[in-house]
Amino acid sequence: MSAYIELSITARDSQLKELLIALLTEAGADGFEEEKNLLKAFIATENYSAEIFRQILQQNGVEYTVSTIEETNWNAAWESGFAPVKVGRFCTIRAAFHEADNDVQYDIIITPKMSFGTGHHATTHMMIAAMEKLDLYEKTVFDFGTGTGVLAILAEKMGAAQVTAIDNDQWSMENAMENFNANNCHKVLLFNHEVMNENVVYDIILANINRNIILQHLASIKQHLAASGVVLLSGLLTGDKPLILDEAHKQQLELKQEFEMNGWICLLMVNRQ
Repeated sequence: MSAYIELSITARDSQLKELLIALLTEAGADGFEEEKNLLKAFIATENYSAEIFRQILQQNGVEYTVSTIEETNWNAAWESGFAPVKVGRFCTIRAAFHEADNDVQYDIIITPKMSFGTGHHATTHMMIAAMEKLDLYEKTVFDFGTGTGVLAILAEKMGAAQVTAIDNDQWSMENAMENFNANNCHKVLLFNHEVMNENVVYDIILANINRNIILQHLASIKQHLAASGVVLLSGLLTGDKPLILDEAHKQQLELKQEFEMNGWICLLMVNRQ
């Protein structure tokens, strides 16, 4: 298992943050935290090239610091500052040491290690808000890039008949399984896969990843989506929308609803075939 590199970047302008997130994601960053005048990017050490990231940040005229986060430090830092995330009266995401929230439909316990998806980020928050609009009872669900497993957990709690979750990151695999157990999940199947390579169709597909991976796999997503099935796409910046919609049109996926938050979007699409 590898540690993570943290880039702490001074960035006050929201458009600059959006641009940096797009550039850093393409360079290998797989997690971000946004504060008022600060953007933190997280990169697995095996994906980190000091020269590539230095060029990106210097070309955009920002100051930054670099540090290494070990697993124990990550968990301690997260526990010291983590507050529960509440999505209306629909869902709360909290740590085990927080009290249960009895004012929401679904209460989820998450303890992230080196994976991301606590609900604090806009993309996870919007995916959950979008899931509130769906009927998952007795439906089959596929979670593409499960991370902490939070969306798969919510899908089971919403009554899904079965949830298949995949990820190709060892941290995420271990963390997701830990979180599935903490939430007493019995209908989630977890696999260490990069692609949807099984000959199965699903009623609902969840893909909170990033633009490049979504574009690469949207044809496969369509192939594995049942007739009139629903796909939720996020991990997308507002500027990614034209590319995604163009490819979705080719795959005969129809946009039904869009969510936007802090420069990020979530798209709810339906299989027209």
